[in-house]
Amino acid sequence: MKIITKEIILQSRGNCNIIDLTDETQKILNETNLLEGSCGIFSIGSTAAVTTIEYEPGLLRDIPRILDKLIPQFSKYYHNETWGDGNGHAHIRSALIGTSLNVPFRNGMLMLGTWQQIVLIDFDNKKRTRRVAIQVTGK
Repeated sequence: MKIITKEIILQSRGNCNIIDLTDETQKILNETNLLEGSCGIFSIGSTAAVTTIEYEPGLLRDIPRILDKLIPQFSKYYHNETWGDGNGHAHIRSALIGTSLNVPFRNGMLMLGTWQQIVLIDFDNKKRTRRVAIQVTGK
C-alpha cells in the first residue's frame, strides 16, 4: 500500500465561487501509477468545502442562491462580532457541506458518475489563494 500526497494551489473569487477539481485530481492520480484505492480531497481552511455536483451553468447559479436562502451572508453571526471579518456565514456553510471528500478509484480512474465532478466551493467574502490536499492511497 502506498500513500502519496500532493497539493493544488488555486485562486478563487470567493463569494460561493465553484471550481472544478476533477481533471486536476485525475491528473494527480495518473502521476501516481496506482491502479486501485482511494483518493482523498481536502480543502485546507475553514471557509471552503469540497463536494461533488454536476458542474453545469444551472447548478453554478442554483447553489449560491439556495445557500443564500439557507445561510444568508448578511445575517447576524457571533463569529462576525468576535472577529469583525464578516465571514461567519462562510464558516457555517463549510462546516455543513464539509471540507473533505473520498473518491475510490479502480484501473487508475476515479469512480465518478458521468455527470459527477469534484468541486471546491469557496464561501469566503473575498478573493483567496486556496490550497487543496490530494492524498492517494492504493496499490
